[in-house]
Amino acid sequence: MRPDARALRWGLLAALGAALLALGWLALGWALLASTLAPAERAALAERLVPALPLLVLALLPLAGGAAALAQWGYRRWVAPPARLLEQAQVLLASDVQRELPGEGAAELRALAGVVTELVRQRAQLRSDIAAQVAEASRGVEQERNRLAALMSELTQSVVVCNLDGRILLYNNRARLQFRALSTAPSVAAGAELIGLGRSIYTVFERRLVAHALDSVQQRLARGVPSPSAQFVTTTRAGQLLRVQMAPVRGAGDAGIAGFVLVLDNITRAYDEESARDRLLHGLTEGSRASLASLQAAVELLDDAQLDAATRERFLGVIRDETRALSTRVQQVAAQATQGLATRWPLEEMLGADLVAAAQRRIEAALGLRVVADEVDATLWLELDSFSLLQALAGLAERLRDEHGIRLLQLRLAPAAPGRAHLDLVWSGPGMSTETVMSWETEPLRVGGEASPLTVRDVVQRHGGEFWFERERVRHQAFFRFLLPLARAAGETDAATFVRSDSRPEYYDFDLFALGESNRALDERALAELSYTVFDTETTGLDPAGGDKIIQIGAVRLVAGKLRKGEAFDQLVDPGRGIPAATIPIHGITPEMVAGAPTLATVLPAFHAYAQDSVLVAHNAAFDLRFLQLEEAATGCRFDQPVLDTLLLSALVHPNQESHKLEAIAERFGVTVIGRHTALGDAMVTAEIFQKLIPLLAERGIHTLGQARAAAQQTYYARVKY
Repeated sequence: MRPDARALRWGLLAALGAALLALGWLALGWALLASTLAPAERAALAERLVPALPLLVLALLPLAGGAAALAQWGYRRWVAPPARLLEQAQVLLASDVQRELPGEGAAELRALAGVVTELVRQRAQLRSDIAAQVAEASRGVEQERNRLAALMSELTQSVVVCNLDGRILLYNNRARLQFRALSTAPSVAAGAELIGLGRSIYTVFERRLVAHALDSVQQRLARGVPSPSAQFVTTTRAGQLLRVQMAPVRGAGDAGIAGFVLVLDNITRAYDEESARDRLLHGLTEGSRASLASLQAAVELLDDAQLDAATRERFLGVIRDETRALSTRVQQVAAQATQGLATRWPLEEMLGADLVAAAQRRIEAALGLRVVADEVDATLWLELDSFSLLQALAGLAERLRDEHGIRLLQLRLAPAAPGRAHLDLVWSGPGMSTETVMSWETEPLRVGGEASPLTVRDVVQRHGGEFWFERERVRHQAFFRFLLPLARAAGETDAATFVRSDSRPEYYDFDLFALGESNRALDERALAELSYTVFDTETTGLDPAGGDKIIQIGAVRLVAGKLRKGEAFDQLVDPGRGIPAATIPIHGITPEMVAGAPTLATVLPAFHAYAQDSVLVAHNAAFDLRFLQLEEAATGCRFDQPVLDTLLLSALVHPNQESHKLEAIAERFGVTVIGRHTALGDAMVTAEIFQKLIPLLAERGIHTLGQARAAAQQTYYARVKY
């Protein structure tokens, strides 16, 4: 209903009400008057009043009109304005419209409209600020995306990034061309590539193969390996041979693995060329052996009547000896070529215990058998194709279950001959004939109804190993034994050190593009913009002026707000004097450890170069700097860059705390202390504490290096001297 019609209705209702009220009063007055008169008097009075009724009604019209006008005025002033304000506010709430609400009605209502208008303005300003921040962040993301695309486009290897479901999130042009070449079709049209955003990598790779590699990476990650990876080799549907390196993409915080990166290399041509060369060499040696045999036979039949018997015999003896030696050498080359043909398949290093654990899970999950692994040498690193070897173990286990009713198996791993290890699949029960073993060795593997083109013999040949069956009559056991190669190198360090990286080593960082050179003085630079060298020293004692010396220097870089753990400085120093026995339990450095280490004359220039163009940070920095300053004359290294002290900064932001020791500050900030009282360990802890101090300083209005230095000097601890 329109406002005018609503006001008119209110007026009519008010007029009707006023008329009815007036008539009611008249009726009440007549009733009271009539009650005092006699019947004849009431009849006579009624006869006189009836002609006056029209005049009475006309007299009531001004009253009704006044009531109607008053009602309409009240409606327009007290009812309509709040209703309009409500409707307009609802419009503003439901949309992005920004305008000033009309001020009408009572003073309170006009004030309320002003408040609503101000809230709308503030909301619009907040939305504008958020939109600007989103736009700025989007520009940064777009720049990083473009830089990443530029970087990946220059890579000579194919790179694919997937989530845990195997959906492709990112790939470079090299990968697109690589997979196009792998297609069985003569040409691949745009949009019909083997890979694409959102498509599954399992259209190219077998799901079980990728899952196995990912499981291996997760095992190493859980064991504390800082940069776990896995490698496997596979053939595509087009018959191409690919070497694939897998690395995890970690989620935020403790979210675990969010996906994986695959780096692919097509080794088909290289493998074929090397195999062809081996076949050629093998054929050459075989042919040479036959020729030499013929030559040897011909020489032995030579009979020259002009030669005396002694010369002929000596000559023939030399030919025979040389022929035999050449034949021996050719046989050796042929044997090596034959072994190379069998072991050309690329292998990866894997901890033997991980392989046994994976085999145990695979057999139990796929076949429902119980598997015991209690005789495993946990120190052995193997060089193997873990996927095919697990297929072989599972295939043998399935045949033992189906054909011999075996329900319990045991896995054993032990060192064997130099460079080799024994992997045994053991069971208690009946043995088998040589013919059965040979058939199991040469027939294609089957696991859980899935067939594989590989045989056990193929798997063994890939590893350049051996395979046989044995019985242990004393234990009433039988077993299959695989002879496998040990890794040539030590592999990954299983015992993680206190320096743990949160990701793979950083060889680039897109954030550094935003940090340019500045002509401003360092004191005017924001703390978040600077580069820092956070360091610590271990010494023979606490008296630098009394002859105590540095025995270890540890440091780490802090650049663009990120701790560069992969760029750490850690060096023992020969102090040229004894280490007091009382200090050894504190830092754990013995005279034997520093014997033969470089002296400070060699170490300090290296540390000076490491720390140049950065701000020095230390905990109780005055102590460490005093040791460095006393060596300036002897080494020519002057550390004149600005210095920040986390002891002073902690006292600045937390003046009411009882302790500002490194352990106490670390506990307040939730920093894990690992490697305490080692120079590098303390430097790492100090760096993490300093990172957490920067935003607390900003809350106190301390944003620049100069402000931080000036404020720190006002604390009590700044007066401590060494």
